[in-house]
Amino acid sequence: MINLVKYKKAVTTLILIALVFTTSSFSLAEEPFKLEAKSAILVDANSGEIIYEKNIHEKLPPASITKIMVLLIAMEDLYSGKLKLDDEVYVSANAARMGGSQVYLEEGEIQTVDNLLKAICLRSANDASVALGEHISGSIDVFVQRMNEKAKQLGMTNTNFKNATGLPDEEHYSTAYDISLMSRELLNYPKIHDWLTIYMTDIKVGKNKDVTQTLVNTNKLIRDYQGANGLKTGLTNEAGYCLAASAKRGNLSLISVVLGEPTSNSRFQEAKKLLDFGFANYDSLPICKKNEVIKNLKVSKGKEDSVNIVAESDYSLLVKKGDSKQIEKEILLPEFVTAPFEKGQKIGEILLLDNGKEIGRVNLVTEKGLEKASLIDIFKKITSTFLGNKK
Repeated sequence: MINLVKYKKAVTTLILIALVFTTSSFSLAEEPFKLEAKSAILVDANSGEIIYEKNIHEKLPPASITKIMVLLIAMEDLYSGKLKLDDEVYVSANAARMGGSQVYLEEGEIQTVDNLLKAICLRSANDASVALGEHISGSIDVFVQRMNEKAKQLGMTNTNFKNATGLPDEEHYSTAYDISLMSRELLNYPKIHDWLTIYMTDIKVGKNKDVTQTLVNTNKLIRDYQGANGLKTGLTNEAGYCLAASAKRGNLSLISVVLGEPTSNSRFQEAKKLLDFGFANYDSLPICKKNEVIKNLKVSKGKEDSVNIVAESDYSLLVKKGDSKQIEKEILLPEFVTAPFEKGQKIGEILLLDNGKEIGRVNLVTEKGLEKASLIDIFKKITSTFLGNKK
């Protein structure tokens, strides 16, 4: 158990939100507008704080928004090195015969992971989604199991996946809130925007690569909404028109989700309405960046004498334009850390207070791991110190 000693950075930091030009008196109880969507949510992508909600825990068919989870798992494996963009993916009969939206992959053809990601992000291709899932996990059933395991890890308690496409199934469902959770997680992988922000491109398909498929992004916001950078559309007769949309302006990154819209136009208009409301009334105050060095701590009994303590993750506070806040940032750390310890081991926290009320915490972790010093290491340190003093 670590004994925490309290350090205050700049003692008490007064943060006045001065650079604002509008004031909002909105509260969730005063619904600012009506939506046709069966369910909707607007969240701050950085903090996860909910700005607007409507039936956010209602279980509904998510259609192709399902593929956000497919993309998330692909990003995890790309970042870990398990998956590579130029990997050759064999297209099975199962993948090739997927109905609905597709790029008409041919059984036995070879595609790259890169092209499959384009097909999923732009055309929402079911055949590409299944082919990628089979490549990652060996079979689509095992891949869907992984999708559900990841959903549990993210706290998506009202979600169950039965396929990797979003095609109708009574036991395949999610909620606006759960979709916002997996959307936030996907945005933690910046490379995903390499595909999500493409408006139009071509890929070659077929065993002989003799057919050109022109892909146009089904998410129209990418072309005509300022700051739009994702995410995914969805449509089935059962689900209606659905959209998970993300956009960033300045420090503020927002995610809106609308499910069960009556028309394609309404899903885009209502997603815009949510995003417009968020950008007009809120801002994001950066507190720390992932891996930012917060303090260098002394190390007891280690092979080295000190270690950097860094922020475990990016952290920002959602603030309402027009509000003045007095935020106290306290850094809670021990005077030293004792070896051995691993990289990323929690050592302390940044505590954020607004008028004495806790409004956020950020874990502080070790930048690297250190082994316990051996007798030889200790002897070398003593010798070095002695010789240094002698000089």
